[in-house]
Amino acid sequence: MSTGLREIVLASGSRARREMLAAAGVPFTVQAADVDEPAIRARLLGEDKHIAPERIAEVLAVAKAEDVSAKRSGSVIIGADQVLSFGGELLSKAPSIEAARGALQRLRGRTHELHSAVAFAEDGKASWAHVATARLTMRDFSDAFLDDYLNRAADRVTQSVGGYELEGLGVQLFEKIEGDYFTILGLPLLPVLGELRARGIISK
Repeated sequence: MSTGLREIVLASGSRARREMLAAAGVPFTVQAADVDEPAIRARLLGEDKHIAPERIAEVLAVAKAEDVSAKRSGSVIIGADQVLSFGGELLSKAPSIEAARGALQRLRGRTHELHSAVAFAEDGKASWAHVATARLTMRDFSDAFLDDYLNRAADRVTQSVGGYELEGLGVQLFEKIEGDYFTILGLPLLPVLGELRARGIISK
């Protein structure tokens, strides 16, 4: 059951995003968006190879929100996306554990950024968007630690960009974090809650 005003729908299948909203007491349902993320990224980079990663994250979040909104008239749709940038390069989710190993070896001992975007859409049109960035520095962990981490985390390393979940074993990969915890998990939760309150969708 949602609020008495408008239904809130999360356009994401992300477990972390679902858990954040649920823990905050926000009533919502889930309908994952059906968008071709690689094609959208390729188009944006084709149009501007110097496009900011924050902009890519925002466009993807808007696309997801609008996709579900076109099918759920009258509901407030929350779309979200996260982009990892590292030395001018964008990293995507690893398709395999071995690919995750390679990504973590590259990130080891260095700093990368996570850009988390969120967008609201109503009746097929985006009505609000926000992007937040966090900087994370991995420690120079040993190969033995990496082997153990990959063995214990298993397929979960392929489910998050960067190959880690900060709320789990992944926290052991880091020596320094600058930014909002919720942003790192993939949803700038405080701005989302603020916008929902401003719209009268949840209690002030």
